[in-house]
Amino acid sequence: MFIDKVKIYVKAGNGGDGSASLHTEKYVPNGGPDGGDGGKGGDIVFEATSNENTLNAFHFQKHYRAGNGENGGRQRSYGKQGESLTVKVPVGTVVKSVEGNVIADMFYDGQREVILTGGKGGRGNYHFKTSRRQSPSFAELGVKTEEYEVVLELKTIADVGLVGFPNVGKSTLLSVVSSAKPKIANYHFTTLSPNLGVVSYRDSTFVLADIPGLIEGASEGLGLGHSFLRHIERTRLLVHVLDISGSEQRDPLVDFELINNEIYGYESSLKKLPMLVVANKMDMPDAETNLARFNNKYGNKYKVIPMTTIIHEGVDDFIKTVSELLKTAPEVKPLEFEPYKLQKEEDGSFSVSKLDADVYEITGGLVDELSRKVDLDDYDSFRYFQRVIKERGVESALKKAGAKDGDTVIIGEIEFEFLE
Repeated sequence: MFIDKVKIYVKAGNGGDGSASLHTEKYVPNGGPDGGDGGKGGDIVFEATSNENTLNAFHFQKHYRAGNGENGGRQRSYGKQGESLTVKVPVGTVVKSVEGNVIADMFYDGQREVILTGGKGGRGNYHFKTSRRQSPSFAELGVKTEEYEVVLELKTIADVGLVGFPNVGKSTLLSVVSSAKPKIANYHFTTLSPNLGVVSYRDSTFVLADIPGLIEGASEGLGLGHSFLRHIERTRLLVHVLDISGSEQRDPLVDFELINNEIYGYESSLKKLPMLVVANKMDMPDAETNLARFNNKYGNKYKVIPMTTIIHEGVDDFIKTVSELLKTAPEVKPLEFEPYKLQKEEDGSFSVSKLDADVYEITGGLVDELSRKVDLDDYDSFRYFQRVIKERGVESALKKAGAKDGDTVIIGEIEFEFLE
């Protein structure tokens, strides 16, 4: 089983709650507040590794959660920070939101990206002490984080991509020029996943990828090809392998156009990549005739290497030619994108909505902030709440919206009567 696209769930750690402790000690009659802050929640970090080349592990484990921060304690003791979770993914993995926005491109081995940041720890009651409020008995709650669904897409990073119809000899070619051992058999769709092989030539090496499952209509989702076309995007050179003999009663010239149309129909920018043509199965009848037809039509545009892979004929010329072409082929680069943030930045903005003749609702970032800080059962906390909404301009905004004495105001789970 080869998995190159999967959905998983990630959640950063919650922030620990602040402590509402009051200092008590013998011979200290007015110790005052000494509640410590809660610890920050752990982050979700993705790390690219070349030790993996599939997303199979994510098929069995879907949920990834970082550790929560500990609550604050007495004597201004800070809560312990939650443990961050490192999720290792293969090099070439693109992390996306379910809507398709790119969060990160894990292009380099060892690259680390913070996908989610742990929730902030709540402040202890020590922070809320003022000259008029000597012993606040309330503290902030830590920020509770959300769980997000993300999509992982693996795009194999290879120097050369072998493309062509099934059963034209791509896997055989890979096995001949490298130490890779792909499954080889005389039927279609023997290869069900991209296979990689390292090819050496003199003092250089290059990575060759066998891209399986390409048929007519692959770019529109037919057959298996739509699952593997994304792997072509990361190559520097395309090698189009043809059954030049037409042994399966298909015209190799028609096959060539069909596969190219699927590749360029999937991603038009691939037209910029150089393409080498391998005319395989030259030992079969009609091969010479078809090769002459091909050269007559395409010989001026493409470099063509006649080959019979099963007896290694033309292999040395192929390796030398690929090595030379790679010297001038464009380098593969990471995606260019504006990173999408799953978590929204905290802000103190708010808006006033009139729900009924005498009912108003406050929504926005300020609501989330106050919901962590206010305990309606605590007098000091409620006084703090009143002061904040006045200082932030909520009271003025309500008046402007038409609120009058006795009207109901809703802020999150808090509901109270408006008094001018």
